Amino acid sequence: MFQAIKALLLICSWIPLPVLHTLGRASGWVLANTPNRGRSTTRTNLRLCFAHKSQLQINELSLRSLQNTSCTALEMGKAWVAPIEAILRLVTETQGLEQLQRDIKSGNGVILLAPHLSNWEVFGPVVASHGIKSTFLYKPPKIEVMDRLLKSTRSRDNVNLAPATRAGVAVLLRALKAGELVGILPDQVPELDGGEYAKFFNQPALTMILASRLIQRTNAKVYCGFAKRLPNGKGFKMIIMPADEKVYENDLAQSVQGVSDSVQKCVEMAVDQYQWEYKRFRRQPDGREFYRNQSK
Repeated sequence: MFQAIKALLLICSWIPLPVLHTLGRASGWVLANTPNRGRSTTRTNLRLCFAHKSQLQINELSLRSLQNTSCTALEMGKAWVAPIEAILRLVTETQGLEQLQRDIKSGNGVILLAPHLSNWEVFGPVVASHGIKSTFLYKPPKIEVMDRLLKSTRSRDNVNLAPATRAGVAVLLRALKAGELVGILPDQVPELDGGEYAKFFNQPALTMILASRLIQRTNAKVYCGFAKRLPNGKGFKMIIMPADEKVYENDLAQSVQGVSDSVQKCVEMAVDQYQWEYKRFRRQPDGREFYRNQSK
């Protein structure tokens, strides 16, 4: 299976980006026009976060979201298999990189929040390619062959991986204290003991406290960023910006809200490229269940 998956990724890595995006838009159209769990979850999340929009607007945004998600899936061949040089060529514009590099040179370490927005698999390697030694937190897949694949594709050049475990967190802390960059996907739903509720598009969302804890134990600067997909297969624009100032608050709830606000600011720059089919609100403080018995 491992070799079959790598072969499929290799094929996708050879296909020109405009062609991949054409295929992605077609695949996304199918997903948006047939009953399936991804469409249902996407529409539920969009209705929660954009209650002011009409159902027609929600359906149109859902279509664009599913098309972008399909593009992300097809781009994995380029992100995971293609040579680093080929990945770098996909990024045709950058914004905010210089400021991040200055903070790295200060020796205090940097936490980079990289939400599930556009293609985060392109974003990480491009950041590391600028001579920035990086350690990215990741959640090991339950399927061993997929874990092998992730390790073999993500651990390239200046990138190290740390599993989402107590030992992995210790690795992140050491990297920050050594003045390096640490990358975290901040919008994954944590376990109850690893999160605090914060507003995300005015909805309560259980948000990981890890970044806030790391900030409290180091002098790290915090940024948020993503690789925005450009139209017509023209590649990506890498956008990096300072996180919301609340992330530095000593009060944990305020700091976590700063993390969530930082993610939201990024999402607002490319709403249809966010991974809305993820069940971001599946844990609610009052026990509500938004995704149970939902229509497909």
